[in-house]
Amino acid sequence: MLKHILKQKHHQGDAKCISSATPTEEINGAGNLMDFLDEPFPDVGTYEDFHTIDWLREKSRDTDRHRKITCKSKESIWEFIKSLLDAWSGWLVMLLIGLLSGTLAGVIDLAVDWMTDLKEGVCLSALWYSHEQCCWTSNETTFADRDKCPQWQKWAELMTGYTEGAGVYVLNYFLYVLWALFFSFLAVSLVRVFAPYACGSGIPEIKRILRGFIIRGYLGKWTLLIKTVTLVLAVSSGLSLGKEGPLVHVACCCGNLFCSLFSKYSKNEGKRREVLSAAAAAGVSVAFGAPIGGVLFSLEEVSYYFPLKTLWRSFFAALVAAFTLRSINPFGNNRLVLFYVEYHTPWYMAELVPFILLGVFGGLWGTLFIRCNIAWCRRRKTTRLGKYPVLEVIVVTGITAVLAFPNPYTRRSTSELISELFNDCGALESSQLCDYINNPNMTRPVDDIPDRPAGPGVYSALWQLALALVFKIVITIFTFGMKIPSGLFIPSMAVGAIAGRIVGIAVEQMAFHHHDWIIFKNWCRPGADCVTPGLYAMVGAAACLGGVTRMTVSLVVIMFELTGGLEYIVPLMAAAVTSKWVADAFGKEGIYEAHIQLNGYPYLDQDEFTHRTLATDVMRPRRNEPPLAVLTQDSTTVEDVETLIKDTDYNGFPVVVSRESERLIGFVQRRDLILAIKSARQKQDGVVSNSVVYFTEDAPQIPASNPQPLKLRRILNLSPFTVTDHTPMETVVDIFRKLGLRQCLVTRSGRLLGIITKKDVLRHMAHMMNQDPESIMFN
Repeated sequence: MLKHILKQKHHQGDAKCISSATPTEEINGAGNLMDFLDEPFPDVGTYEDFHTIDWLREKSRDTDRHRKITCKSKESIWEFIKSLLDAWSGWLVMLLIGLLSGTLAGVIDLAVDWMTDLKEGVCLSALWYSHEQCCWTSNETTFADRDKCPQWQKWAELMTGYTEGAGVYVLNYFLYVLWALFFSFLAVSLVRVFAPYACGSGIPEIKRILRGFIIRGYLGKWTLLIKTVTLVLAVSSGLSLGKEGPLVHVACCCGNLFCSLFSKYSKNEGKRREVLSAAAAAGVSVAFGAPIGGVLFSLEEVSYYFPLKTLWRSFFAALVAAFTLRSINPFGNNRLVLFYVEYHTPWYMAELVPFILLGVFGGLWGTLFIRCNIAWCRRRKTTRLGKYPVLEVIVVTGITAVLAFPNPYTRRSTSELISELFNDCGALESSQLCDYINNPNMTRPVDDIPDRPAGPGVYSALWQLALALVFKIVITIFTFGMKIPSGLFIPSMAVGAIAGRIVGIAVEQMAFHHHDWIIFKNWCRPGADCVTPGLYAMVGAAACLGGVTRMTVSLVVIMFELTGGLEYIVPLMAAAVTSKWVADAFGKEGIYEAHIQLNGYPYLDQDEFTHRTLATDVMRPRRNEPPLAVLTQDSTTVEDVETLIKDTDYNGFPVVVSRESERLIGFVQRRDLILAIKSARQKQDGVVSNSVVYFTEDAPQIPASNPQPLKLRRILNLSPFTVTDHTPMETVVDIFRKLGLRQCLVTRSGRLLGIITKKDVLRHMAHMMNQDPESIMFN
């Protein structure tokens, strides 16, 4: 619909090259901004903070810019080369985004591994080595004790020389909590002092920015630097959060940084958002090692305007980012992901039942988390709790560290926990989860181990996992939304992976002990390898992540790219769809949409508007309200305009023939008016408060004794979007969604009746749903 409207508004037939055209005249026709200006006028067409861009105007400006470059390319070889450079600038930006985001992700992964292990000990041979890297380089490491080596020492052993005992345990416990508190305090302090926008996940704000909202500084250089540093600190502190969501914010900051190098993107907010859409794809690509999933995530979850060329460029940016991360090899396994799995058993149709049950659990968990987290965040915003963000982070970190250390499944990093839960139990695994009772007469191949009875280690692990599940569910609710970088993907996957592994072990033991039951009889014979508990963990992780975010297609693709489990795409699809159905039964909003509404950002969701109201019921002014603030085309003075700007806070003003006829001429933006009058007073002699402002093509002849008139037709939008007063609001809402309008004017037979802004639409929708209309904070 957007492309159709633009084709009508900007016919691209026999275009003429006008070398003297300025950026503003490209919007409304040939000529200079004002008759006295010979140079392009700065800042016209820009937007103020917390305002929405005009998508139609931005697209129109880019169309005229491209037409101008195409015409000039025929004049000389140099202009032709410049046109080629302009065409390839988009691919160059994608290359730079992929290289920088991939490099930053690799550095973050390496730093997180080292600092997470630093809470427990240090490598004496090389201080910058993590525990795993330290023991890799040791010649004294045995396979049975591959996690132990002389070069790696825990803090208590380093300080006291003892490796066992109550005192050693208490000292290690104390230093673990101390390091966690230090990391989190440093993170929240850096965010609070240098870059307040570096906190949180960033995805809710990215979604709003990609839909045209302006948040100055959110994608700035300081935000990029501080978010990168504090993300490492926050994840290393052991809090129940992940780095995947913030990596999308980091990648978009990279995209915004490179946009500033090319005027094609820096001067056009619509084109800038095409780059940011591709950057979001690159962010997911390096977060999960899933380039295709990243593109689908950007398309399904965050982007508003996603033309075909953006699809290709997003794919290229995600590819470069993934290649860069693979070259750094932060996980040391020559793969893009930490969770790569190899299962040796196919899944069976009867297993769809527990898979669907895991989907139900994921949907219920998503609903519980969203409601509890939003309630807690609302309490934080409306009480004194919100005034002490540093204290809140310290308290939550302290509670997390104190409760996490005794349980080996919560003490380790969440990524390592998920990796262990996903793994299949082969003959070489030493995890408690693989402590099965082996048959001494077994002669099967190593990769085809039959189902076995669980040993004491498995039952001990199940109790620890059950406690870890309750801990993760509760603590994540209070962690997400604090004033530090915090992602939700990994904690949600951890909750699902724990639940899935518990269910998988239960099904496995049922199949072993009751293989003669009818549900197992046809596919699980005695001595066969029937059930893979790691697969259940993978399905549970997808279900819980889907329940929280409401992702479907991109979620399934991310999961099979993340694990390499393409064969198990059907169980993943079944769990993802079930979790979305269950969660949607309790509310249509995912966690990101819920936080958008909590923060009061203007957001038109995709739910159908079914109420039978008309444009006249929503437009301003209403009965008993002052008349609409308008400008006339040839009888308003500069003083009148300045007074109107001073007394109102509207984003723009309709221009009419006269106040008596109220015949609509066009619409002028408030910011353009302010800049035009300011520049006119500086550069044009004779412009005073009594000067008449003309929006007509030609100003009439005036006596020499009168003040110099001011012509502002070149900043007038002669084709504002209009609807009639009897247009159904269902249609109006659809227009605002699909065209990204800031406002539309309401007319009857060409006569101006009122105006409907995006804020009016949001207020009306909130009123129809019995919500507080004043919860919409920004324009």
